[in-house]
This record gives sequence, C-alpha cells and structure tokens, in this order.
Amino acid sequence: MKIDPYQIRNDFPILSTKTPNGKNLVYLDNGASSQKPKSVIEATNRYYTEENANIHRGVYHLSQHATEMFEKTRIKTSHFFQAQCAKAIIFTRGTTESINLVAQTWGRVNISEGDEIVLSVQEHHSNLVPWQMLAQEKRAILKFIPIQEDSKYDLSGLKDIITKRTKLVAVSHMSNVTGTIHDVAPIIERARQVGAKVLLDGAQAASHLKVNLVSLDADFYAFSAHKMLGPTGVGVLFGKEEILEAMPPWMGGGDMIESVDLERSTYANLPAKLEAGTPNIAGVIGFSYALDYLSQLGMENIHAHEMEITEYALSRLNRMGGLTIYGTEDMEKRGGVISFTLDGVHPHDVGSILDEEGIAIRVGHHCCQPLMKRWSIPGTCRASFYLYNTKEDVDALVYGIEKVKSIFSRVARK
Repeated sequence: MKIDPYQIRNDFPILSTKTPNGKNLVYLDNGASSQKPKSVIEATNRYYTEENANIHRGVYHLSQHATEMFEKTRIKTSHFFQAQCAKAIIFTRGTTESINLVAQTWGRVNISEGDEIVLSVQEHHSNLVPWQMLAQEKRAILKFIPIQEDSKYDLSGLKDIITKRTKLVAVSHMSNVTGTIHDVAPIIERARQVGAKVLLDGAQAASHLKVNLVSLDADFYAFSAHKMLGPTGVGVLFGKEEILEAMPPWMGGGDMIESVDLERSTYANLPAKLEAGTPNIAGVIGFSYALDYLSQLGMENIHAHEMEITEYALSRLNRMGGLTIYGTEDMEKRGGVISFTLDGVHPHDVGSILDEEGIAIRVGHHCCQPLMKRWSIPGTCRASFYLYNTKEDVDALVYGIEKVKSIFSRVARK
C-alpha cells in the first residue's frame, strides 16, 4: 500500500502551524523526535482528564482500568516487534535508560577485569558512555568495530575484534547520523561463536523498519516511543526472558518487590522486578495509540515512503555544488536520514538560516562526537524524514540551502 502523506498530515495538528515569523513549519528533525497524531494526543489527554489513577495497586475501578490499559500496551508492543513474550518488554524512560539498565544490572554481574566490551566508532553517546563508565569501574577493555568510508561497519576484522574474552557487543541497528542500516547479522553470529551477548541500539531502526526480534536474535534491544509517534519519557528494553530473569534489579522501591522486611527484600517476577516506582502511565497508554497508527499504515509502507522522499532529496542535493553528503549510496542499506555539510559554512549557521524559513533540521555532532572527530568536522546538518514528509518539504529544504549559499557568497565578496 502506498501511503498518502498529504492525507496523513491532517492527523498531525502541529504540521499545520506556522513558525513565530509566519512561515509554514517544515519539520525535518524526525531522527530526534517525531510529531504526534491526534489519536496519541487525545489518548494522553483523556487519561489525565477521565482515567487518571496509579496502576497495579488499587482495587477501585480507575486504578484497575489504568492498569489494564498499561499492560495491554506491553502486550501490543510485544506483538508489534514479534518479541518472545510480553514480560520480556520492560518499560523505561527512553533508550538511554534502557541501555544504562543493562549496563548497571547485567553488566555489573557479568563483566569482570580484563573482559572485553565491543562497540563501534559511530555509536550514539547513549550507547557509548554507559559502557565507558562500566569499563572504568570493572577495569574491562573497550574495543571498537571500525567503519568504512560509506559509514557501513567494516566487518573484515570481526574475528580479531570479537574474541573469547568478549562478553558484550553493543552496536546501533541504524545510524542516527547517516541513516545507514547496519548488517548486524554477522556481528550477532560472531558473538554467538564466542558466547558473548548482543545489545542493539534500536532508537532509529524501531521507528523506520519492520523489526522482528525473534529472527533478529539480539539478546537486548532498546528503543524510544517518542521517535515513533509516541509521547516522550517512554522507552522499551527488550531482553531475552532467561537473561532478564537472571538480572538483579537496578532501582529499588515500590512495585518491584514481592516481600519487604527491615533488613532484606525479595523481588517480584518480570517485568515488575525491573520497573520500580510509578511509571509514565499516560505516556505508555499514548504509545499504544502510536503503535496502532503505525500498524494501520504498515512499517514496510512507511519505509517505502521514506525511501521515496530520501531518493528525491538525494537527487536534488547531489546536483548542488559545495555540498558533502555522508553515508552509503546503497539505498537498500539506508533509512530516511541525510547528513551533509556546506563548504565554508558552519552547520549552526545553516540551521539558523533554515529556521528563518520555517525549516527544522538538526545540526551539530548528533551525540556522536567520536564519529565527527573521525571525519575531522565539527558536525553536520541532518535532515530526517518520516511518514508525513512530502517532496515539497524537500523543495523547501533545497530552497533554504540555496539561500544559505547566497548569503555566504555575498559575505565572501565583501
């Protein structure tokens, strides 16, 4: 099914608004966070106005109803990603917290001095800093999968990087900088050969690709609701059930216990053991409606639309002089993200001038400073597309870049 972005845009109130200077909003920062459809906004508002109560604890109707909606979202998430089972879905505050949870629970128990943790040189800081902290604490060794010039993982030396001393491999499924969809199957296969676990940062992939967690066979998979039409403050950690069962709790408090005495406690079963305290109930319920919206359109159809827009954008941008585009030219291995630099212009200046035209892109290092250092640049300009973006959005971006070039060429002539 070919989706109609013009019809879809009617479901997103913010896309019909204007910027403070009266320009139509052209939103191209979906890699950072997606916009929300009316169904998600209304569900969140309805919870606070008609259904608000804490979950898992009350015997009264409101509490039981809120609990039912919250737990139905867990089941829906499990089905959407074809996970092992619903209790393998742990709700967190975001991808960052999901990765930190693994580092501080599984990592502290299973990583010892001299053990290896394998990452890549283009990881988001959320999938780099937690492992640096753990390695420093445990005196473990960090190793890195290099990248090729086209930003794909360089797997040629994989056997020397992932060794019998490797306990964990943690890499991104899809790059937040270039949109490169990484071939993680050989990495997972090599990890299996040496008995290492694999964590995939799915923050980008989960919102753009059809992900089957069973066939993917990663031990952990982390992603966020706000990048896939859902509210902020909701993340998901998938873990294989037997691994989650063996992990100790990370945070102690209410709702994660079975029995508490003054000197010791016993812990609840999954998933409660890893979900201490009151969660973002409204956000999780809103996420349920986001999953419904995505399911109705179909992730394959969403990806096909994004690639149509991306190919159109690349065809127009490649005809512009003075522009460097980063990432693979293999369209089967990239998502709806384009990172570029403009000769002689700092990315922040590009972003500021585009903002005057109502165009929202992301500029800077994108929480990937090691990658920027690898490329010897301060940062890039990133346009990232989603299901509601149109070719007219791309035309506006190109017009805006031409304006940037015009302004800086006049400055250079003075």
